[in-house]
Amino acid sequence: MGNFAVDVVESAPAGRLALVELARDGSRREWSFGDVARTSRTLAAMLHARGVRRGDTVLTLVGNQPDWVVTMVACFRQGYVALPCSEQLRPRDLRLRLDACPPALVVCERRNADVLAAAGWHGPTILVPAAARWPDAEPPPSAAVSALDPCLVTFTSGTAGEPKAVVHGHRYLAGQRVQAGHWLAPVPGDLVWCTAASGWSKSARNAFVAPWIRGAAALLHDARFDPDERLEVLERERVNVLCMAPTEYRLVAKRSALRPVASLRGLVAAGEALNPEVLRAWHEATGLQIRDGYGQTETGQLTGTAPGDQVRAGSMGRPLPGMRIRVDDGELVVDPASVPTFFLRYRGEHPPAGVWRTGDRVSADEDGYLYFEGRADDVIISSGYRIGPFEVESALVAHEAVAEAAVVAAPDEERGAVVRAVVVLRDGFTPSDDLARALQEHVKRQTAPYKYPRVVEFAAELPKTASGKIRRALLRGR
Repeated sequence: MGNFAVDVVESAPAGRLALVELARDGSRREWSFGDVARTSRTLAAMLHARGVRRGDTVLTLVGNQPDWVVTMVACFRQGYVALPCSEQLRPRDLRLRLDACPPALVVCERRNADVLAAAGWHGPTILVPAAARWPDAEPPPSAAVSALDPCLVTFTSGTAGEPKAVVHGHRYLAGQRVQAGHWLAPVPGDLVWCTAASGWSKSARNAFVAPWIRGAAALLHDARFDPDERLEVLERERVNVLCMAPTEYRLVAKRSALRPVASLRGLVAAGEALNPEVLRAWHEATGLQIRDGYGQTETGQLTGTAPGDQVRAGSMGRPLPGMRIRVDDGELVVDPASVPTFFLRYRGEHPPAGVWRTGDRVSADEDGYLYFEGRADDVIISSGYRIGPFEVESALVAHEAVAEAAVVAAPDEERGAVVRAVVVLRDGFTPSDDLARALQEHVKRQTAPYKYPRVVEFAAELPKTASGKIRRALLRGR
C-alpha cells in the first residue's frame, strides 16, 4: 500500500459502506466509500486553493464525525501532514500544539471556534460541519508518497511532563495491517466502533484506518460518554467489534446494566491494564472476553491477544507477528526495525537510534504472555518492597463501593514511601473513615498485605489525559 487514500478509499467499491454517522442532533447517515472519496477529493481541492502544499501541516479540531475523517483522508491523499487534536483540549493545550507544529490551515468544528481563538490562532481556517454542502471541485493529482514521508502527528498523552509531538510516516498507515488482522480482527462487512476521541493515537489507527484495511465499516458517534447509551448504540447499530479504553469498560461494568449484545463478536482494549474484576463482569454478562493489547503513541500497537487465543487476566497478550520485543531488567524493550508502525522522530529532533526502551515495567509468563505493571516511575518502593500500582488498583476496584482508583507513592520517613490510594466511589456510597479502613482490609485480603494503601483519600474524579489514562504524576504532586 502506497497512498492510503488512493489504494484503500478510492479503490474500494464505491457502493460499499464506509461510515455510519451518529450526530449530536440525533440524526443518522450512512456514508459509502464513494461518498468519502468524493468528499475528501473536494476538500483536497479546497485546501490546495487555500495555499496548503505537500509537507504542510493541517490541524483538525473536530469531533468523531465524517468531517474529521475526510480531512484526514484528504491530507493522506495530497501528502499533507495531519495533526488531529481532541476537542477536550483547552487553549493552553492548543497553544502548545500550534507552537510545536505550526499549521498552514486549521479545520475546526464550529463549537470549538472560541477555544481556537483563545489559543491565539488567527490563521486560515475552515469551519465545519460543512461536508454535505461542499460543492464538487477538481482536486490536484494525488501525491506519490513513500513510507518515510510524514503523514501524521500525534501528541503523547503527557502522563509525565509536557506532551511531545510524534511524527509518523505513511508506513504507519500501511503497518496497521498487522494489528488489524491479528488483534482488532474485523472481517469484510463488519461494523467496528472505536470510541476513542479524535486526537488520540488509537483513534488515528482504529477509528477508520484499520477497519477499512480489513473491508469493514466504521461507526462514528459524536457524543459524550454515557455508560447506558453505549449498550443501546451497540444493540441498535448491530456493532460487531468494539474497541474501548479500559476506563470506559470499567465504568460501563460499574454503572450500567451489562447484558448480551447479539451482534458483538469482538471486544478489545488498550491504553491501561484491565482489572480482573472488569474482565469477569463483561465475560459473565456478554459471553465475550475482552482481548487486551499494548502500544505507545510512538510505536503503534505492539502486543495483543488474538481471536481464539486464551485470555489471561491482567495480560496484554503476546507480541504481534514479526514484532521483536523483550523484557530487559523489568522494562519492555523494542527493536524498531521490526515494527512497521514505528515513528519517524519527535518534531524538531533527530530520529531515535538503537533499541527503543518503552519506560514501561512489564513481566512475562512461561508462555510469553506479557503483563503491564506500570510506568517505571510509577513503581512504589516501600520498606524495600517493589509495588506495582496496578495490582493494588485492581484489588480496590473489586470492592463494591469503588468505581475507580489510582495508586501512587506518598513519602514516609520510616519506609521511604507508602502506598496512597485515591478512590472514586460508586453512587450510593459516602466517604468515611470506616469505609477507608474497610478498603484497606479488603486489599489485604486480595493481595499481599504489605501492598495495602496506608493512605486512602476520596475524590469526585481522577485526573486523566484526553485518552482516558490516569495522570498519576499529577496525583503524586498533590
